[in-house]
Amino acid sequence: MKISEQWLREWVPVKLKTAELAERLTMAGLEVGAVTPVAPALERVVVGEIRKVAPHPQADRLWVCEVQVGKAKPLTIVCGADNAAVGLKAPVALVGATLPDGTRIEATEIRGVASAGMLCSAAELGLDEDAGGLLELDAGLRPGTPLTQALRLDDHQLEIDLTPNRADCLSVAGLARELSALTGVAVKSPPIKAAAVRGTKRVTLTLQAKADCPRYAGRVIEGIDPRARTPWWMRERLRRAGVRSIHPVVDVTNYVMLELGQPMHAFDLDALSGGIVVRAARAGESLALLDGTTIKPPAGTLLIADSKRPLALAGIMGGQDSAVEAGTTNIFLESAWFRPQAIGPRARALGLHTESSHRFERGVDPDLQRRALERATALLTQIVGGCPGPVVEQRAGAQLPKRRAIALRSARVARLLGIDIPAKDIAATFKRLGLRAVRTGQGWRVTPPSWRFDLQGECDLIEEIARLTGYEKLPVTRPKAVLSPGALPEGRLEAARLRDILIDRDYQEAITYSFVDPAVQELTHPGVQPVALTNPIASDLAVMRLGLWPGLLQVLRHNLNRQQERVRLFEIGRRFVPEGGQTREPAVIAGLVTGDAYSRQWGLAARPVDFHDAKGDVEVLLAAGGQGAGFRFLPFEHPALHPGQTAEIRTADGQNPGQIGVLGRLHPAIAVKLAIDRPVFLFELDLDTLTRATVPCFREISRFPAIRRDLALVVDIGIPAARVLDGIRQTAGELLTNLQLFDEYRGEGIDSGRKSLALGLTFQDSSRTLREAEVEALMKQLIQALSSTMGATLRQ
Repeated sequence: MKISEQWLREWVPVKLKTAELAERLTMAGLEVGAVTPVAPALERVVVGEIRKVAPHPQADRLWVCEVQVGKAKPLTIVCGADNAAVGLKAPVALVGATLPDGTRIEATEIRGVASAGMLCSAAELGLDEDAGGLLELDAGLRPGTPLTQALRLDDHQLEIDLTPNRADCLSVAGLARELSALTGVAVKSPPIKAAAVRGTKRVTLTLQAKADCPRYAGRVIEGIDPRARTPWWMRERLRRAGVRSIHPVVDVTNYVMLELGQPMHAFDLDALSGGIVVRAARAGESLALLDGTTIKPPAGTLLIADSKRPLALAGIMGGQDSAVEAGTTNIFLESAWFRPQAIGPRARALGLHTESSHRFERGVDPDLQRRALERATALLTQIVGGCPGPVVEQRAGAQLPKRRAIALRSARVARLLGIDIPAKDIAATFKRLGLRAVRTGQGWRVTPPSWRFDLQGECDLIEEIARLTGYEKLPVTRPKAVLSPGALPEGRLEAARLRDILIDRDYQEAITYSFVDPAVQELTHPGVQPVALTNPIASDLAVMRLGLWPGLLQVLRHNLNRQQERVRLFEIGRRFVPEGGQTREPAVIAGLVTGDAYSRQWGLAARPVDFHDAKGDVEVLLAAGGQGAGFRFLPFEHPALHPGQTAEIRTADGQNPGQIGVLGRLHPAIAVKLAIDRPVFLFELDLDTLTRATVPCFREISRFPAIRRDLALVVDIGIPAARVLDGIRQTAGELLTNLQLFDEYRGEGIDSGRKSLALGLTFQDSSRTLREAEVEALMKQLIQALSSTMGATLRQ
């Protein structure tokens, strides 16, 4: 929430400096995320009054203006604004001023006419995006007054990051109550009186959905001035709160929402047919919204309607057909209370989030509606005139929330806070917060006010005592506990070890949401129906992830959009796989690499990362538990990965046979859909398998010499090297102590469709010296076995 510091100080005139005010709010749990000046420095910019306007003798679209700026003689200024007129008061940048865009104002000559300054628009002063003409100032301002003083621009915008339970502070009134409780300075709220009823017209109200809307009030205001403009002071307060000025009626409803916390809406009375009906949506209905979209509200969605059609999404957004427009002269002003559960889920399901829904889904004071209606009426009649009619209201009291008393035990306060707070201080805290407290034998019975719907239990009250006492005053007490490290099985590898391995290999850990974008997940896991969220926080976070790749790919896109060329990411987390009516949640470790294989340096030529780089990283993970030789990489097809550059990782150790992971290059077609313009390599491995380790055991190093033989075998291209290695190990038995594949060759001297594998074999016995004849016989046996099983021949 953004709000003007000056506006808040009008309600609570504290003598704190801006930084102290922000610190006080933050320490009370209302975190001030940013404090920003509402306007740039505007030195030598003053209020000017145009006394004369004449056409420029040498230019059709320019005017020569005489402008009074509080000096003995008016200034002559050449201006091109269409709204330059006698009597208009507008900002003047005097000679020597520097505008926010860096423009320095000098005395100059424009088409033969001297110009001593510049009449300014709001955009030129950095106050608005509108550059459609001179900024029209209030007629009561005195020429020559510095603009910063005239518009009170020595102000700050406070950006307050409220937690969802503190919706009562989504207004100046709510923040003022908090600041008053924190400082003891009394709140000075503007007086709100019932408006004088001068009209007789009423609109009938019907509440068909009383459970979702138990209170609805409104009134007709006839004969408003369609030419009226929102005064500058209101436009400025809206701007400083991050709200754009639209129309005087809309501006007033937004102003009251920011001031009191009650969202409101105004309908063009002449566009209504019959009375107002608050009801649930019916099948087949459609509604054109103010943002230009047309929706078909799902059945059960709460609507504001008339006798013929829907008019608005209740508590979310108004409809286009009944909106207040430039020519509107009669309006119906509404002020209602909606059940939060009826607004939040529907707004998210429709992909809508407005200032109104933001408040209603968190909770609005159910006693505020009539007061807000009177405040808006007073402001409207002041700005646009009109004749207010009587207030009409429908109220289902049994459906409105009740503030029930909460029992608070004194002993519980001391136990949770670790400090004895005097009873009189606790009672004073309750009074400052507007809580009604009655003393009991064990403590108090406390009844929250209507706006504090977050106070539900004893712990909530204790939190309030801690906040107003000051968290910094609570003692720091270390918990008393017997700490003993748990036993770590030798056959288990910690996931932290796998993290360290990837970090050492230049990866960075990512932590992504467990719920992902359905469209991205459909690309990586096509045809698989994921677990859908009943109440997603956003439309692009609507389903549970079937794997970690969708989240990592989103992180990659985020980095590529910020010119990060070399990205190496990994994540450890759970995936959620529907299976037999249940949801299986296996833990996996996934990774993503793209860009150069190494950071740019003088010692190595730059080259892009390839499949074998990613495979090397996976092999290090597989070897961490001492079982690296027990895994095999086999050709595989995966819908999200590039054919021919994809492998599955399998183990066949007799204990956990089957696929334990996948590795490959992202399919080019998917990369195009995700706007990724470079090769990306992905892997995902079962975490349980990786954390299963082999317990080391002692084996004496042989005292007898080893014998090495190199072997060059020619086999078909389609035979994996792993199959050849497995065949050698199986035939050689225990005498083979080391086996290495150190070269693969295809080309001249090798038949087409064949490849040469160069292997190093080391033989050794732990109890005796091997004889050459034994090794030669074993080598012949190996060659014969490989020849018969896979057609291998010795390379000539």
